[in-house]
Amino acid sequence: MTDLRILADESVLRLYDNIREQASADIRLSGRHRLLGEAARQHAERLREELDRRRVRYAPIVWGLDRV
Repeated sequence: MTDLRILADESVLRLYDNIREQASADIRLSGRHRLLGEAARQHAERLREELDRRRVRYAPIVWGLDRV
Protein backbone atom coordinates (compact mmCIF):
# COMPACT_ATOMS: atom_id res chain seq x y z
CA MET A 1 0.00 0.00 0.00
CA THR A 2 1.26 3.45 -0.90
CA ASP A 3 2.08 5.82 1.94
CA LEU A 4 -0.36 8.57 1.05
CA ARG A 5 1.46 11.09 3.24
CA ILE A 6 4.30 11.35 0.71
CA LEU A 7 1.96 12.26 -2.17
CA ALA A 8 0.97 15.80 -3.09
CA ASP A 9 -2.62 16.88 -2.47
CA GLU A 10 -3.26 16.86 -6.20
CA SER A 11 -2.04 13.27 -6.53
CA VAL A 12 -4.28 12.00 -3.74
CA LEU A 13 -7.22 13.87 -5.24
CA ARG A 14 -6.47 12.46 -8.71
CA LEU A 15 -6.45 8.89 -7.35
CA TYR A 16 -9.76 9.50 -5.56
CA ASP A 17 -11.31 11.11 -8.64
CA ASN A 18 -10.28 8.13 -10.79
CA ILE A 19 -12.19 5.78 -8.49
CA ARG A 20 -15.16 8.18 -8.46
CA GLU A 21 -15.26 8.15 -12.27
CA GLN A 22 -15.09 4.35 -12.35
CA ALA A 23 -17.92 4.10 -9.80
CA SER A 24 -19.97 6.39 -12.04
CA ALA A 25 -19.22 4.11 -15.00
CA ASP A 26 -20.36 1.11 -12.94
CA ILE A 27 -23.72 2.81 -12.42
CA ARG A 28 -24.04 3.60 -16.14
CA LEU A 29 -23.35 -0.06 -16.98
CA SER A 30 -26.42 -0.99 -14.90
CA GLY A 31 -24.81 -4.01 -13.31
CA ARG A 32 -23.99 -5.81 -16.56
CA HIS A 33 -20.30 -5.43 -15.78
CA ARG A 34 -18.48 -4.33 -12.68
CA LEU A 35 -15.36 -2.20 -12.83
CA LEU A 36 -14.79 -1.89 -9.09
CA GLY A 37 -14.73 -4.37 -6.25
CA GLU A 38 -14.48 -4.13 -2.50
CA ALA A 39 -10.73 -3.45 -2.63
CA ALA A 40 -11.35 -0.29 -4.66
CA ARG A 41 -13.99 0.84 -2.18
CA GLN A 42 -11.56 0.33 0.71
CA HIS A 43 -8.84 2.22 -1.16
CA ALA A 44 -11.28 5.06 -1.85
CA GLU A 45 -12.08 5.21 1.86
CA ARG A 46 -8.37 5.54 2.74
CA LEU A 47 -8.02 8.28 0.12
CA ARG A 48 -11.12 10.06 1.45
CA GLU A 49 -9.72 9.97 4.98
CA GLU A 50 -6.43 11.44 3.76
CA LEU A 51 -8.25 14.18 1.83
CA ASP A 52 -10.27 15.00 4.95
CA ARG A 53 -7.12 15.08 7.06
CA ARG A 54 -5.58 17.55 4.60
CA ARG A 55 -8.84 19.51 4.35
CA VAL A 56 -8.87 19.10 0.56
CA ARG A 57 -12.26 19.55 -1.06
CA TYR A 58 -13.55 16.70 -3.23
CA ALA A 59 -16.75 15.41 -4.82
CA PRO A 60 -18.07 12.35 -2.97
CA ILE A 61 -18.22 8.97 -4.65
CA VAL A 62 -21.71 7.77 -5.51
CA TRP A 63 -21.70 4.00 -5.35
CA GLY A 64 -24.32 1.81 -7.00
CA LEU A 65 -27.27 0.70 -4.86
CA ASP A 66 -25.68 -2.69 -4.14
CA ARG A 67 -22.62 -0.87 -2.76
CA VAL A 68 -24.37 1.14 -0.04
